[in-house]
Amino acid sequence: MRMAALDFSASPVNTRETFQRTMDLALEETGAKKKIALLGSTGSIGTQTLDICREKPENFEVVSLAAGSNVDLLAKQIALFKPKMVSVATEDLVPALRERLSDMGVRGADLPTVTSGAEGIVATACHDDADTVVTGIVGCAGLLPTVEAIKRKKTIALANKETLIAGGPAVLPLLKEYGVDMVPADSEHSAIFQCLQGFPPGALRRIILTASGGAFRDWPAADLAKVTVADALTHPNWDMGAKITVDSATMMNKGLEVIEAHYLFGADYDDIDIVVHPESIIHSMVEAQDTSVIGQLGWPDMRLPLLYSLSWPHRVRMSYDKLDLAKLSKMTFKEPDRVKYPCIDLAYAAGREGGSMTAAMNAANERANEIFRKEVISFVDIPRVIEVVMEAHKADLMATPSIEDIVNVDLWARGKVDEAAAQLKELVGA
Repeated sequence: MRMAALDFSASPVNTRETFQRTMDLALEETGAKKKIALLGSTGSIGTQTLDICREKPENFEVVSLAAGSNVDLLAKQIALFKPKMVSVATEDLVPALRERLSDMGVRGADLPTVTSGAEGIVATACHDDADTVVTGIVGCAGLLPTVEAIKRKKTIALANKETLIAGGPAVLPLLKEYGVDMVPADSEHSAIFQCLQGFPPGALRRIILTASGGAFRDWPAADLAKVTVADALTHPNWDMGAKITVDSATMMNKGLEVIEAHYLFGADYDDIDIVVHPESIIHSMVEAQDTSVIGQLGWPDMRLPLLYSLSWPHRVRMSYDKLDLAKLSKMTFKEPDRVKYPCIDLAYAAGREGGSMTAAMNAANERANEIFRKEVISFVDIPRVIEVVMEAHKADLMATPSIEDIVNVDLWARGKVDEAAAQLKELVGA
């Protein structure tokens, strides 16, 4: 049974209120420096965000950084950007970070406050001086710090898909309650967001998400049973982290983006399509009510959508390579193979069920992706265990889950994946 429709007057984009706010901000003189809290500073999103901040120090100041366990890279980031607060994954990493900083000569006023764990990430996101939070943490770990940042009325540069995929039913009302801007920072949703600038409410007819096709776009479906972890971690176009690269290989990333587009832009699932575009030049498109289609183009470079999420609605001149269509020569498109990539239909099904189902599906995918990378299950087992979890969750489906409910569903789904994986192993052994 499908859940009741969500009130999309709370959507962060494509409403009367957001249309007016965009116009007002666009007409304002810009000159104020954005102060950035960056979650996931040592990952792919984080390092590319810092590339932007390094190139444009007159536009962006780094206030706080949350990293994982890569203290060597974090120490270099601290020395360069001099944030006021940083966070590491666990308390036992703090002495190592302090030692690195001492060896690099970072001392006195240049030493940041150092925090750790989940509480440290929240503190980093909620730093008093930050006005914009880049949520570059992968997975559901990014949900709670984003919620707390919303409550502190920080602008959210959304690079963490799971914030809306798992938490959409609870997060959208919070955005409306606190009057917070949420600007997508991944390439596809940034493209849609850019195309919609100037679209009045009601003008959007359809969203067209483009997909590279991932590592196996040219593989026969029968060969997917032979996929290795190394195969799945080789993306033809984009430089991304391991989890997202595997999601691209299964095309679950595109299914997740469908759900995120539903929550961000208020589009019905019947009005969100996927098309495979191997060149990754058109990053996504929107169709207006009159059937005009508008797309956003650029070389496949994650810095472009990240930059716009920081500078919106203004444009910052950069030294990047200009798009040369003559050099490109051609662009191609095809329908995704939904038999070859069952994760696409699993994501659509979860979205249409609504409520807590997207949280269960998202957590199941995260865990299945993780244990595939640990070689516990095969590549083709990923959708199988996700489907088991979704089927099991139907008995406990919640229409309007709270943040606490979503966290509990996330934990349950991960355990259910491990249970399903063990059963698969027994069957294969038999």
